[in-house]
Amino acid sequence: MKYVDIPPIWFFLCAFAAWFLARVWPIYQVDVNNWLVGVVVGAGVYLIIWSALWFFRKKTPIEPRHTPKTLLVEGPFRINRNPIYTGFTVILLGIAMWVGALTALFPVLAFPFIIYARFIKGEEVRIREEFGDEADAYFARTRRW
Repeated sequence: MKYVDIPPIWFFLCAFAAWFLARVWPIYQVDVNNWLVGVVVGAGVYLIIWSALWFFRKKTPIEPRHTPKTLLVEGPFRINRNPIYTGFTVILLGIAMWVGALTALFPVLAFPFIIYARFIKGEEVRIREEFGDEADAYFARTRRW
């Protein structure tokens, strides 16, 4: 049986895990103001939308495991090579704050490692193959996260 392996699936699994851990194993409960949670989640959503617009603007595939047509170096990609994944991580942090248990941070911390292993590593190989020295220069000057 084939399953869908895309970053939003891993995001939702980690979000569920954060909620579940906060309910089943609520180590050190914290009460965070809802406005702060809203700001954090909103920042993550904004980063994802801003980044997605650049994919559409430059007419390059947004889906992982597809060969890029353009090396994105503008907008949020000037600061961070993976702003959509960073946005997902920021939203997960907001969810962990909302559920209010220290254990909810475990999936938040695991998410970047999962995404790196399943997607980023291969994406960087494809980008290097497609753009060569230009990609190497971009990787050297721009942080992954």
